[in-house]
Amino acid sequence: MSENKSAQQQIDLSKPLAEKMVRVTFLPEGKTVEFEFGTMPYDNHGKPMSFLDVAENFDVFLDHACGGVCACTTCHLWIKEGEKGISEPEDEELDRMETASSIQLNSRLGCQAVITKPGTYVVEIPKWNRNYVSEGKPLTLAENK
Repeated sequence: MSENKSAQQQIDLSKPLAEKMVRVTFLPEGKTVEFEFGTMPYDNHGKPMSFLDVAENFDVFLDHACGGVCACTTCHLWIKEGEKGISEPEDEELDRMETASSIQLNSRLGCQAVITKPGTYVVEIPKWNRNYVSEGKPLTLAENK
C-alpha cells in the first residue's frame, strides 16, 4: 500500500488549496484527493501524474483495460475543472479518442491527461464507462451513478 493510500483523510473542501498542492475530485463518486505537486509516487498506470496514475495511487476506480498504454478508451473521462493545468493531448490520444463513445470537447483519456501544475481539478467518469461489476465493484454503485 502506498503512502498516499494509507495517509488518506477526509478533505475539508471549504478550505482553500495550499500552495504547491493538487486537489482532484472524481465524479460522480465525489471522492477528492490531495497531494503535494511532484511528490506522488508513480504507480505504473498511464503516464506519471495522469488522472489514471492519481486514481491508482488513491484507490479510486478508473477502468483501464489496456493497462494505461493508450490502446483503448476505457479510462475516458470528462474534464470539468482545471483544463489549463493539464497537458495537451498528443496525436496518439486524439486518434484513440476518435473511437470513444460520447466524446465531448472536454474528453480526455485518464491515462494520457497529465497534471502539469498545482491546482484544483474535477473530472467525471461517464456512467457507461464505469465497469464496476466486471471489476468486482458493488452493483449498487454502478446502478446509482
